[in-house]
Amino acid sequence: MQTYLVDQALLPHGWAENVLIEVEPEGNIAGVGAADLADAHHAERIHGVVVPGMVDLHSHAFQRGLAGLTQRLPEGEASFWGWREQMYAFAGRLQPEDEAAIAAQLYVELLKGGYTTVCEFHYLHHQPDGRPYADAAAMSLALHEAAMEAGIALTLLPALYMQAGVDGAPLGAGQRRFALDPEGWARLATTLTTVFRDDPQRRLGLALHSVRAVPAAAIAEAVALARAEDAGVPIHIHLAEQPREVRDCLERLNRRPLAVLREANEIDAGWCLVHGTHLDAAELAQVAARQAVIGLCPTTEADLGDGVFPLSEHRAGQGQLGIGSDSNIATEAAAELRLLEHGQRLAGLRRTVAACAEQPHCGTALWALAAIGGARAAGRPAGRLAPGFRADLVVLDPEHPSLAGRRGAWALDSWLFAPGQPVRDVMVGGQWRVRDGRHPSEASIARAYRATLARLLA
Repeated sequence: MQTYLVDQALLPHGWAENVLIEVEPEGNIAGVGAADLADAHHAERIHGVVVPGMVDLHSHAFQRGLAGLTQRLPEGEASFWGWREQMYAFAGRLQPEDEAAIAAQLYVELLKGGYTTVCEFHYLHHQPDGRPYADAAAMSLALHEAAMEAGIALTLLPALYMQAGVDGAPLGAGQRRFALDPEGWARLATTLTTVFRDDPQRRLGLALHSVRAVPAAAIAEAVALARAEDAGVPIHIHLAEQPREVRDCLERLNRRPLAVLREANEIDAGWCLVHGTHLDAAELAQVAARQAVIGLCPTTEADLGDGVFPLSEHRAGQGQLGIGSDSNIATEAAAELRLLEHGQRLAGLRRTVAACAEQPHCGTALWALAAIGGARAAGRPAGRLAPGFRADLVVLDPEHPSLAGRRGAWALDSWLFAPGQPVRDVMVGGQWRVRDGRHPSEASIARAYRATLARLLA
């Protein structure tokens, strides 16, 4: 048992000082309580502000290699759909070793940005021409190996992708390597379950790309297959991200995307609906009532011109949410939460939207909400500094200029809304992965990443 004495910590009931955190060898928190300083000499002292690690509930790791390369005015449509064609072209060049190198670089950056778990919404299954690899799990295992190298916890979500649109059109050339049906997911899950067995840092889930790409019957079949093996399996789906998606569903199916999904399979607390940007008020009420998590990715949603999610309406209904890095143009948890809050301020013409009477500090309100929702979406006991939860800790440096004179809630507000990056140390499952702002493998991982990108972009 390892014991830590923490200067300041965000606990489920609020901020506390001089906190003892006991961590079991298996990586779970055994106890949290007020310290008797006279008897705490055996504990390792953590000078700083400690918050529970954040879950990145939606990542496409390979897109880290594309970051910065889609900002030129295209010849075609300057929208999500035009960006998608650029993404397809980049994805079409990748092999498993490229996926591993890019993902490892991303995962180090995510750790240094305050994330301790990543949910990979993974759809690069086959060779670029659509033929399976000799090892059908090669691309999935590349992500697993990258997570092992970086030391981040991973929830891997192999995604079903079966058609090009709600009209049932066949997959296009750029989508062939994404193809996966329920039976294919089950075969892949069998392999990954064996690899992940007895590893508390790994979790297998199910992704359904969207109601555009997965027909209703396949949604129901895949959910039944997944839950027959694991009743608590996390299930993720892109939903109502773009107005065109809503329009296509109305024109072709006479129903909005959420109705299409709920007719195929009812949602519940095991579901994560990614984006949900264009859900209406009645739909938000349905999602909140079913306790599904909304997965918000503010930097990607802003980059793609998706729109602004109606946060106030969702929170008014006690809705659950988390954050994700998605296309990975930003890798700091603070950046996602900052943009989430600032977008709401711009749209609603008011400040401190996420705060409330019970929690008047925006930083604390946002961090606690997203950490808990993200942990649920990841299917992991994370997001809280409490017994039985994973020992995932993010330590902010009190000597950083951004935190000068700040303590507790004021320090977290300053991380999210002031300049600078004060993350000093990061622990995942009881193991330190970042110390004094550095990851032990970051130099070698960065060399491999640079070599990979130089070859891919040559």
